[in-house]
Amino acid sequence: MQVKRKPSRMFSQRSIHGRIAHEIGQQILRGDLAPGEVLPNETDLGGDFGVSRTVLREAIKVLAAKGLVESRTKIGTRVKARDQWNMLDPDVLSWSLASHDAEAYALAVSEMRRMLEPAGAALAAQRATPEQIGRIRDALEGMAAAGEKTEESVDHDLRFHLSILEATNNPFLVSMGHVIESAIAFNIKLSVKFPNLRVQSVPLHRVVLERIEKGDPRGAQAAMVKLLQEAQVDIEQILAKPRGRAARAASTRRLRKALR
Repeated sequence: MQVKRKPSRMFSQRSIHGRIAHEIGQQILRGDLAPGEVLPNETDLGGDFGVSRTVLREAIKVLAAKGLVESRTKIGTRVKARDQWNMLDPDVLSWSLASHDAEAYALAVSEMRRMLEPAGAALAAQRATPEQIGRIRDALEGMAAAGEKTEESVDHDLRFHLSILEATNNPFLVSMGHVIESAIAFNIKLSVKFPNLRVQSVPLHRVVLERIEKGDPRGAQAAMVKLLQEAQVDIEQILAKPRGRAARAASTRRLRKALR
């Protein structure tokens, strides 16, 4: 199979090998390059992209570090099994949320958030400093002021959730927040594209903040569970779990339109 080149903006300011890694990575996540499939040899693949073998090898190293491919003597570079992909890698997350399986990934990310963030809110209620609570409050006020301005709303909403994880003062949870940042932004952006489904969004966020301010771990956890449950309902309504190929295709088009 010949790897097709596709323009990309993610690595537009980065190295050539980074852009090539991005393009091949997207094809893997889309399923254009299936698990077990061997990529064209270095000469052919380098020719397709118009780059040297050295540049191509650097791109393959990037993909290998993300668990997407492996290179073996006399076999070449093969796409690894899906369960070996590093789905928490920011680039892999970004590629997955732009793939044909974006709907399934969006729901899986929501599931992961419901496991992580309520526990994070509980810890924040116990450990947050006044300065950290102030940052959470600033993000909430930014959300309220943004109203239906999607881009601004997403930015403040994302900052709200990341600030809570930072307020846990647990270095692993803080790092986890940055790792899943693109996934959180994806889910938030998908939801706020349909404001009629999230009329209670700001009030629900405010309850989370109030519980954290009062040092109420159980209350903060319950409030975050409620917030994320409502977001999950929104996403499921948007995706509508279509049946049949034509319905799934229509849902995918609706999803991509929502994320423009």
